[in-house]
Formats: sequence, C-alpha cells, structure tokens
Amino acid sequence: MSKEHGRTVTVVVHVDGDPTPRQYRFPLRFYRVGQVTAAAVAVMVVLFFAFAGPITRNAARAPALDREVARLKLENSRVQQLAAALNRAEANYQELRQLLGGRALPTETGGSTSVAAASADLMRAVTVRAAPPGAARRYETGPSVPGHWPLDVEGFVTRGQVRPGDPAESHPGIDIAVPVGTPIRAAGGGSVAAAGTDPEYGLYVLLRHPGSYETMYGHASRLLVREGDVVAAGQVIALSGNSGRSTAPHLHFEIRRDGRSIDPLTVLREGN
Repeated sequence: MSKEHGRTVTVVVHVDGDPTPRQYRFPLRFYRVGQVTAAAVAVMVVLFFAFAGPITRNAARAPALDREVARLKLENSRVQQLAAALNRAEANYQELRQLLGGRALPTETGGSTSVAAASADLMRAVTVRAAPPGAARRYETGPSVPGHWPLDVEGFVTRGQVRPGDPAESHPGIDIAVPVGTPIRAAGGGSVAAAGTDPEYGLYVLLRHPGSYETMYGHASRLLVREGDVVAAGQVIALSGNSGRSTAPHLHFEIRRDGRSIDPLTVLREGN
C-alpha cells in the first residue's frame, strides 16, 4: 500500500459560540478526486460561458435573419415576375417584327420608327384578340352602338390614343398591327357615312351608329362597302393594309360620340 493511500486530510470546523471544534477526516485520495472534480467543473463553466455568448447572440439574431430571408424571397419573386414580363415583351417584339416583315413599327408621323425605338414602344404594346379562340361571336341585328372588336385575329396595339393638347402629336384612335388583307369588321350596325381615300388615313370607312356614335377604319388595302350602304355589326367592310400616311401594315381604328374621340380600349367588350 502506498504512503498516500494511508494518509488523510483533516477538516476542522469552528462554530460560533461552540468552544469545541469539529474535525472531519477524509482519505487523501478523496481530496485529490475533489480537486480534479472542482478543476473539471471550473473548466466546464469557463467553456460554457465562452460558447454560450455567441450562441445567445445568434439566437437573438434569428428573428431578424428570418425577416431578411422573407424579404429576399419576395424580391426574388418580383425579379422572376419582371424577367417573365421582359421575356413576353421580347417574344411580342419578335412576333411583331415577323408580322411586319422585319420593318419598323407603324407610325403616322411621316417617318419610320427605328427598331431600337420600336423595342421601347413594344414594352407598352397591348396584345389584343377579338374573342377567345373557338368562341362564337354574337352580333346584334340592325343598327347598334359600337361594341365589338373590329378584327378576328390577334394583333398588337402599337399606338394608343393621344388627346388634343397632349405634347405628343394628337392621335384620336388606336393603331393595331395586323398583316395586309386581314378582314375588318364593323364594330356595330349602322350606315356608311363615307368611304374613300384620305391623304392621312389612305383607304378608309366611316360608319354612323345610333346614339351619335361613329367608327373610323383607316389604312385599308381594299374597301368592301360604299357610301350609303347599311351594314350589320360584324360585317366585313374592308381589308387591312398600309395605305395613306403609314409605314407598316396596320388598322387605324376610332370611336367617336358627338364628334369627340373615345378610347376604344375603354369601350369595347372584346378587346382584351
């Protein structure tokens, strides 16, 4: 047996008011074990505070990080939506260029629009269709106010209405890019107030409808009605073209009431 095995450690305890001290003897090996245990506990306490601080700080930051992740997800969703919109605009641009044979967009200012400028305009172009594919179109019989899109095929509104007084050149109707020879239908039933040739609008048809309404169809390649004819809503009155003051095939379409121009996109039921 080693010497240390037989040695002891004496702990003397003095209690106030008690003259007799109390003594406690422990084997020396227990004392050594206690020292090692105390040292281990001290090390564990130091390690706990060393690692608990960063963990606590990270835990406090977790809600802020969650909010940041949510914000980034929302921004990413918006970026994806913008990218999809740009892709659609680019597809529309390429489709319209193909439709127009690679030429500039139609304008009525006497000069052609460059492709670079046209791409900016196409960002605002509105794709329009007369009705969903395969859907039957119902037209009124007899005279009726304008209520139908004048084209059967899908087209692009390349220029909207510009009212008088606007800094841009006044434009009382809308321009819809379609291939030459596309049938143009009467937006409502009425009579042909005028049909002929105009320096600005080329071959055109002006229809008169009830309620002081008129509709104007310009830049046609062929007229199928004459002044004084009575036409029904949906009747083909002309074929689209590129006549008059125009740089590419399109239909110039106007709606008037009491001599004042109205934006067709706010009136017709089937333009969207």
